[in-house]
Amino acid sequence: MSYYKIFSEINAIPRPSHHEERIADYLCQFAESHNLEWKRDSENCVVIRKPASPGYEDHEPVVILNHCDMVCVAEDGKRFDALRDAIETETVSIEGEQWMRAKGTSLGADNGIGLSMALAILEDKTMQHPPLEVLTTTNEEDGMSGAERMAPDFIKGRRVLNLDSEAYDEITVGAAGAYMQTARLPFTRQRMPEGYVAYNISVSGGKGGHSGVDIIRNRANAIKVLANLLLVAIRQCDIKLYLVNFNGGTAAASIPSSATAKVVVPKEDGEKFETLVRQCDEQLEQQYAETDSEVTAICEASVWKASVVSEEATHLLLAAINGIPVGPIEMLDAHTAMTSNNIGRVAQNGNIFEVSTHTRSFDNAAMENLAMQIRKIFEVSGAAVETVMKAPAWKEDPDNSLVATTCQTFQDVLGFTPKKVAMHFVLEAGFLVEKFQGLHIASIGPRILEPHSTHERVQLSTIDNIWRVVTELLRRL
Repeated sequence: MSYYKIFSEINAIPRPSHHEERIADYLCQFAESHNLEWKRDSENCVVIRKPASPGYEDHEPVVILNHCDMVCVAEDGKRFDALRDAIETETVSIEGEQWMRAKGTSLGADNGIGLSMALAILEDKTMQHPPLEVLTTTNEEDGMSGAERMAPDFIKGRRVLNLDSEAYDEITVGAAGAYMQTARLPFTRQRMPEGYVAYNISVSGGKGGHSGVDIIRNRANAIKVLANLLLVAIRQCDIKLYLVNFNGGTAAASIPSSATAKVVVPKEDGEKFETLVRQCDEQLEQQYAETDSEVTAICEASVWKASVVSEEATHLLLAAINGIPVGPIEMLDAHTAMTSNNIGRVAQNGNIFEVSTHTRSFDNAAMENLAMQIRKIFEVSGAAVETVMKAPAWKEDPDNSLVATTCQTFQDVLGFTPKKVAMHFVLEAGFLVEKFQGLHIASIGPRILEPHSTHERVQLSTIDNIWRVVTELLRRL
C-alpha cells in the first residue's frame, strides 16, 4: 500500500515539534508533484486541496486533519539526533500479530500514519470522494501553535475527519484540554565546600509514555523520583547536599523515563547517601513491580572540583518539583483521568533550570486552577513562568451525522460499531471548533500503543482496516 511507502519517506525527515520546516517542504513538493492546489502559512501548516471525483462535485468538502510533528525520544545510551537522524523502523510479530516499531526511538506513528493515509488519498486516482482539504498542522505535541494561530479562512470545509486517534475500536468525540507551562528558575553557584565527595545519580529504565493516555498506568516519573530522593537525603537524612546539575525527560507530553544528577555530599555522609539510594531502588522495585518493573535508581562515585549550585537554589528546585503533583488528580471513570499533571522535562541551561509541566483536564476550570497552583509553587521559588499552551477541552455532539455515518461505516466494513469516547489526550479540535464556526469532527485511527515512548508500536492489520473505513467513508460523505 502506498501509505507505507509514504510513511517511510516521512520518517526519513526529522520532524520534532518546532522544527517542521522540512516536512512542510515535503508536503508542498508532494502537492506540486500531483498537480494539486496548496497553501502554507507562517506556522508551516499546509492545506492541500483535491477536487471531487466525477459526480461528487456538488458535495460539501471534507477536511482530513493530521499534524506533522512528532515527540522524539530515544533509549538511554542510544546516539540519536532528533534534528538530523531518520527514524528506523522494523516489523515484529507479537502474539501472532504484525506490529511496526522503531529501533531504539519513538516511532512517529502518532501522527505519521494518519498523515501518510491522507497523502495516499491525494495520490489515488480511483477513489470516490467529495472535494478534499488535507490539513496538516504543526507543533501539535508541544503547544498547538499551528492550530491556534491559523487564519480563519485557511480551510473551507466544516466536516473534519481527524486521523490522529490511537484506539482502533473507538471514535474519539471528546478530548481533554491542556495547559503547558515552562518555569525558568535562576540559580547562583558557589565554591565546592571542603571535605565533599561527588556522586552521579540516575533514575532510568522506566517505560515513560504518553502523559495523557498512559498517565493512569502507574509509571514512574523519573524526574519526580530523583528530586524526591535528593530531598529525602537533605530533610530526613540530614545530609548537606549540593547539586552540580539536574536533567531529565525530553518533552512535556512524555512521562520521563530517566533523569540524572550530579551532587556533592560531605565525605562522612557518603555511605549514608549510598545506602539511601539503594533503599530507593528497592522501593522502586516494589512500587512498580507490575507497572514499570525495569526502573532503577543507582549512584556512582564521581570526581568534581568546580563550583556547585548554591544551597538555597538546590533546595528551591528540589522542593518545587516535590511539591508539584504528577499523575491522575481526579478520575472521570475507572479507565480515564478527569484531571492530571506531568513534569516532562528538566534541563539546565546556563544558570537556569527549565522545568516543563503539562496539565490536562476535561474541566477547563479545574485545569486552570491546577495550572495556577503549579505556577504559584514555581513563582514562590523565584522562577519566571511562561504559558506555552492553553488549549480548551473539546466535546463533539456524539449524535451528529458525521459521527453517525462514521459509526455505520465501521459496522458495514469491519463488522463492529466503535465506541464513542472522550480521551485524556489533547487534540487541536478545541482550537478549531472555536475558530471555524459550525465545524464537526470525528477522530479515528489504527491501534497505536505507548506513543511518545521508545516502546511505541502500531498494529499493521488495523492500519489496513482503517484505510478501508476511510475510503468507504469518503465515498459516503
